[in-house]
Order: sequence, then structure tokens, then C-alpha cells
Amino acid sequence: MKWDFFLQVLPADTNKVNKIVEVVSPETLQQLKDIKPSQWSTLLTEWGGKALSFGIKVVLAIVVFYLGKLLLNLLIKWMDRLMERRSVEPAARTFLRSLAHIAGLVLLLLTIVTTLGFQPVSLAALLASVGLAVGMGLSGQLQNLAGGLIILLTRPFKVGDYIAAGNGAEGTVDAVMMFHTTVVTIDNKYVFIPNGLLSSNLITNYSRQSMRRNEWIIGIEYSEDFDRVRELVMRLIEEEPRIHKEPAPIVVLKELADSSVKVMVRAWSNTDVMWNVYWDLNERILQGFNQAGISFPFPQLTLHGSIASVDRASKAAGQSLESVSTNTSR
Repeated sequence: MKWDFFLQVLPADTNKVNKIVEVVSPETLQQLKDIKPSQWSTLLTEWGGKALSFGIKVVLAIVVFYLGKLLLNLLIKWMDRLMERRSVEPAARTFLRSLAHIAGLVLLLLTIVTTLGFQPVSLAALLASVGLAVGMGLSGQLQNLAGGLIILLTRPFKVGDYIAAGNGAEGTVDAVMMFHTTVVTIDNKYVFIPNGLLSSNLITNYSRQSMRRNEWIIGIEYSEDFDRVRELVMRLIEEEPRIHKEPAPIVVLKELADSSVKVMVRAWSNTDVMWNVYWDLNERILQGFNQAGISFPFPQLTLHGSIASVDRASKAAGQSLESVSTNTSR
């Protein structure tokens, strides 16, 4: 009667029972014999209660996860609206949004762990140890995080500016994230630049100033009248409405080069139309010079000496080559 309950929970196949008994040591078998059926019932009830309790905690943790994600998304949207009303720069908005998202996920993780019944103090100590080890391995990312804070505070550029980084990458700033800044190049490539690199290297911001200066170097022949060339170029500049009157444009003789006279033209325009002005004036200068009969030079080399001396030198060189060829064949 004592083993009726125990026999009910054992497999009906006697071969399986024999295998189980062979595995169990004599001491363990004796302990099992000493357990009363009422104790088995208590153990099963206790185990079932714990399993049910943990299952409820798992369900609650899942509910907390989805509710937490929903609340976190609502919080980030509220932050976006608040920063937009306060006219916070887009670069700062994207950085703070990513920072709040990561902080919210960490807080949500701690809440889920607490819901599952784990001690938050022990978990915090474990996370601190893991964080120290990970931090030592990811020191570069910590530098990028610090670089993002420096960019946020010093604001060397904003979203929409065209910048060139110290590593040679350049493009229009699209977003400033926690660890990197994204720029879009002229040929529509998406480049990720680490914030640590940006904060500790040279940054050229081409969009910071409202005006930019263009410069043209034009080569003319030595036989051309420089005053005539300057008058023509100044007239073309005055006909371009996008070029500013102040600072005044200049046309000067820059250099007496080997094959040409270098004329330098400088003029100011708004930054957003600078390249269009540069290309358009290039075209107008070419058309104006062609209409005025002003020639563009090309590299020339003047040789001094008579044709006879050149002919003798070429014949001597030919005979020398023929002699070398004969000796080689022998």
C-alpha cells in the first residue's frame, strides 16, 4: 500500500523501470523508499505551485515588456514635440532621442528582471561587473559617446551643413547619433563617421557662413591686352546678379607663367548658389573670350639652334643606334 502512489507515477513498461532502477544508486533508492506517498503529494504540489507562480511572472514580464515599449515610444514622441516647440537643433534632437531610447531600454530591462523575481541589487552588481569588462573592451565606443556630447555642446555643425572631416569624408550632415554622425555625400552615399574622430580632428564647415568666395585662374597669351581682358571679365561679373557688390570683385594679374599670363578673378556670392555661379561664369568667360577673339594659350617649347645642327644630331643618333644593333646581332 505504501508504494501504490509511487507506482502510479512510474512508467508502465517494466524495462524502463528496470533501467531507471539500475541508474539510481542504492542510497538514493533507499531515500526514495523512505518517502511517504503524502510527502510525494506535497512535493508535487509545491513544484506545481512554483511552476505556476513562475509562469504567471513570465506572463507579467511579457505584458510589462510590451507596455514599456509602448510607453517608451510615447515618451520619445512627446520629447520630439517638446524639443520642436523649444526650437532645439535637429542634431541635438537626434542625439537626445537616441540617448533616451537606450536609457529607457535599460530601465525596462531592470523592471522585467524585477518582475521575474530576481533581486535588482544582485543584478545591478552583475551589470556593473559586466559593464566594466565591456567598457574596457569598448573604450573606443565610450570615446565616441564622449565625442557626441562634445559635438552637442560645442555645435561645430548642424543638420543640413556640408562638412569635411579630418579623415577625408565629406558630405551633408543627416543626423548626429550617440556614437556616430551620418553624412550624405554628393553622389548620395551614406557615410557613418565616429563622433570621437569628429570631436578630436579638423572639421571644415562649408555651410557655416552665409557668403563664400569663388576664385578663377584664367590663362591668356602674352600678346593679349591685359586691360582689355580685365574690362571684359568685370563686365561679365557685373551682369551676374548673384555676385555681391561688397566685398567688391577683383581681376588682377597673378603670375607670368612659362606659357601664359595667369589672370586671377575673385568674387563673392551666397553659399547656396556658389557652385552655380562658378560654373555659369566659367561658361560666360569662355563665350566672351571667343567672341572678343581672345585666345587661350597652350603649353609651348621653344628650341634654339639651326635645322642643320638638329639634322646632324639626329643622324648621329641614328648611326649610334645602328652600331648598337649590329653588335647585338653578333
